[in-house]
Amino acid sequence: MWRRKFTTTISGSAAALTDKKWDALIIGGGHNGLTAAAYLARGGLSVAVLERRHIIGGAAVTEELIPGFKFSRCSYLQSLLRPAVINELELAKHGLKLLKRNPSSFTPCLDGRYLLLGPDKDLNHSQISKFSKADADAYPKYESQLETFCKFMDLVLDSSPPESLQHKSSLNEQLKNKLQNSVFWASCLRHAASMGQKDMVDFMDLLLSPASKVLNNWFEADVLKATLATDAVIGSTASVHTPGSGYVLLHHVMGESDGERGIWSYVEGGMGSISKAIASAAVAAGAHVATNAEVSQLLIKNSSTVSGVILADGTEVHASVVLSNATPYKTFMDLVPNNVLPDDFSRAIKHSDYSSATTKINVAVDKLPQFQCCKSNHSQAGPEHVGTIHIGSESMEEIHSASQDSVNGIPSRRPVIEMTIPSVLDKTISPPGMHVINLFVQYTPYKPSDGDWQDHEYRESFAQKCFTLIDEYAPGFSTSVVGYDMLTPPDLEREIGLTGGNIFHGAMGLDSLFLMRPVKGWSNYKTPLKGLYLCGSGAHPGGGVMGAPGRNAAHLVLQDIRKT
Repeated sequence: MWRRKFTTTISGSAAALTDKKWDALIIGGGHNGLTAAAYLARGGLSVAVLERRHIIGGAAVTEELIPGFKFSRCSYLQSLLRPAVINELELAKHGLKLLKRNPSSFTPCLDGRYLLLGPDKDLNHSQISKFSKADADAYPKYESQLETFCKFMDLVLDSSPPESLQHKSSLNEQLKNKLQNSVFWASCLRHAASMGQKDMVDFMDLLLSPASKVLNNWFEADVLKATLATDAVIGSTASVHTPGSGYVLLHHVMGESDGERGIWSYVEGGMGSISKAIASAAVAAGAHVATNAEVSQLLIKNSSTVSGVILADGTEVHASVVLSNATPYKTFMDLVPNNVLPDDFSRAIKHSDYSSATTKINVAVDKLPQFQCCKSNHSQAGPEHVGTIHIGSESMEEIHSASQDSVNGIPSRRPVIEMTIPSVLDKTISPPGMHVINLFVQYTPYKPSDGDWQDHEYRESFAQKCFTLIDEYAPGFSTSVVGYDMLTPPDLEREIGLTGGNIFHGAMGLDSLFLMRPVKGWSNYKTPLKGLYLCGSGAHPGGGVMGAPGRNAAHLVLQDIRKT
């Protein structure tokens, strides 16, 4: 007897997917897809989310990969989730609990020194003074300037880009579009005027310059510059010397936790708790969320209008509109039938940059690492264990050298590692006395020239290289490892659906942001196919657990539906 495969649902029954024509279907149950579902359902639409995997969350997911150890398998920190999403969806009521970190950063040095940074300004000054008194005095000014720039960015992040009309439209629609765009640009000009010319010139310098230039202009101590530079290259293939990498330095203060700028938090229960809270808000508003419901193709009528989807088992699910939380490449190259999209659009999507040099290693350990520079030997957590621990990042040249190995086709000989130990603050994710450790590792090419990520020995060799590097700073770390899970770029593509293993659904260079994301002329979540929208990180404003693409896309869909 023929059986449907989408047998697991979070709300309602699986059979309900085919019982009616939905107002909106959402491909992918990542945090952006769930965010879009919540807003659309709250707007009165009938909504169904179709998630390929057995679990919701996409890259914001918690999985118990080793008995007793619950890992934030991909993303691992929260700060970028837009305050509007948290407040409007009342995520605290749906179980979201943030665990603030103080201090938030620890960089050990092989010479026995270390640098702690966090929200405590006195701590920052005393710590940086160990390396440079001038840098200690400059650091608050640096953070203040970035915060000024971020206030300008808030407007951009929470708005749909001021795109030109893409389809034939009435004179009334043309006038309305021009008015809306004019309002956006006028608001930008007001913000620019309030900043003043000097700040605007500094802002442009930050956007266009390499991170190394920006940081060299501010500071002299190698360890401080390297610690801050990791923000500029996180998740990318870029070097600290790559023009435009300075923009990502804004992530240092762009996000917030409970109204505090630049605070990165753990999430109780792991990053999957964010997705669960958003899903709970969506279901409470009437949305239907189905797992094990893989979409294989979009249904197209009249060669230009999307009318639903075909699931992997052949089941058709019909809808008035479809929002894709998949990557632009997956959406347009795999799910859209051939010869439907305009050639220039297809070429632009196909040749966008989806490269990745990121590997995530989730480690279960039976004790905390003891960092040699701290000269402590105790089982209890110290300030060095609370925040992000920067391994192999004592100078910007170290980071650059690691990136060049990847450019030359091999994994970094001395990888750049961001280590976090969320179980220090979150007691729900590991057995007593044991810990969960996240290792975010760069740089690892998608197709290394000296081996294959499918080769077990090659994979094991790289993991051990990372553990051995940590041993240099925390002797005995390797012996504390109980087990681990490793996701290389091909694994991220296969398991999570991230094209090329790129965690942002596409590069975040200046040529791939704002009006050029995902491609020129289509930055406002609409696509060349009527009724198809993007709502994932491949759309504006880009990657990170932000929720902005989902929220912005949902608002646009509701506006479009109300016009009809």
